[in-house]
Amino acid sequence: MARVQVLRQAIEGSSGDWQLAFQWCRYLYDDNEIQEGYRFVWRRPDGTIQAARGQARIPSIERAQALMSQARQEGWGDYDGDDEGHGRSSHPPTTAAA
Repeated sequence: MARVQVLRQAIEGSSGDWQLAFQWCRYLYDDNEIQEGYRFVWRRPDGTIQAARGQARIPSIERAQALMSQARQEGWGDYDGDDEGHGRSSHPPTTAAA
């Protein structure tokens, strides 16, 4: 199992509605391995994450690209979790943007 820390995110949609989020995350595994990488998730209208067993339905490439473009404009869309080996990143820890 892994715990996930969201470091950055781009969100599409309005608060109180379903929102699609593109996130840069740190994955903390039970064996103490740490990996970083991107994921898409859905947020319910109450703000909680929709559990989807590792999958999030992406309605269109256009919507996915818009979120990835937003991440690039905010300066975190070109991070590479494999920069320093599988799942490793040289990027400093940050907190999630609301």
